[in-house]
Amino acid sequence: MDIRILLEQFCDYSLSIKGYSHDTIRRYRYVISCTCRFMSIETIDQVTPDKIRALFYYGRTTRHWSVNTYITYHKTLLVFFRWCGKQGVLAVNPILDIEVPKLEKKLPPKLTKQTTLRLLEVVYNYPYNSQFLRYRNHAIFSTFVFAGIRKQELLNLKYTDVDIENLTIFIRQGKGRKDRIIPMSYSLAQVLKKYITERSKLRRTNPEFFSSLHGNMGFTDNGLKKLVDQIRKSSNIFFTVHKLRHTFATLMLEGGCDIYSLYRMMGHSDIKTTTIYLAASAEHLRSQMTKHPLNTL
Repeated sequence: MDIRILLEQFCDYSLSIKGYSHDTIRRYRYVISCTCRFMSIETIDQVTPDKIRALFYYGRTTRHWSVNTYITYHKTLLVFFRWCGKQGVLAVNPILDIEVPKLEKKLPPKLTKQTTLRLLEVVYNYPYNSQFLRYRNHAIFSTFVFAGIRKQELLNLKYTDVDIENLTIFIRQGKGRKDRIIPMSYSLAQVLKKYITERSKLRRTNPEFFSSLHGNMGFTDNGLKKLVDQIRKSSNIFFTVHKLRHTFATLMLEGGCDIYSLYRMMGHSDIKTTTIYLAASAEHLRSQMTKHPLNTL
């Protein structure tokens, strides 16, 4: 059977039945399409364990795949071939005997407290063409730093999800299709108030909380990418949106936040994911060393 037809059916099933995100579906399409091009195959019966093994060997030796990339390909193909088996078009899963390298345990990249403050200053003091851009962009970066939400969660944030009076941010169907509530700090509330005032002056009525400058519509993924590039060049600070999320988690621990509360705010599926920030925070670990009972000697 034509593997492209199977791919479309698999993506429809994953989106409609399993409820996976559009980002996951895009990853499925990319990985499986790249695999087909490498193996020069058109039908599912042309897939063999030897061809799959050659793909992973080529990826690691020639393309210099990271362990993360290797695991991404492995997980995607495993799920796809397993689905093909259930459809009765594939007798044996050709990836079952492919070994998976151990994932490196790296500390999450983050900004220091001083660098984070400097970044927010650059965002606010940048020579924008309008006050709306100043307050909106400062609100965007402040939300990343003070709430630790993901990029897509920020872009999907609705106007009604931000409750400044009760100091809460409602994340609607975040990663893993989970809702959660993040408490809002007073500092973030003041920043968001200024943005809302400027938003009202432009008479924006779009449901998204963060609006575009031109048109009554939400801020876009492409607009955020351009904004991040703009601030990187101006501040000479290299960062990603996800790095700001790591920064939030680390600063929260350094400020005394307990691991369970941080786990709930981050929206992790497993608290083990949250514990990596314990090792990333030297200040937090140093503060725990003062509890050694022999320190008083």
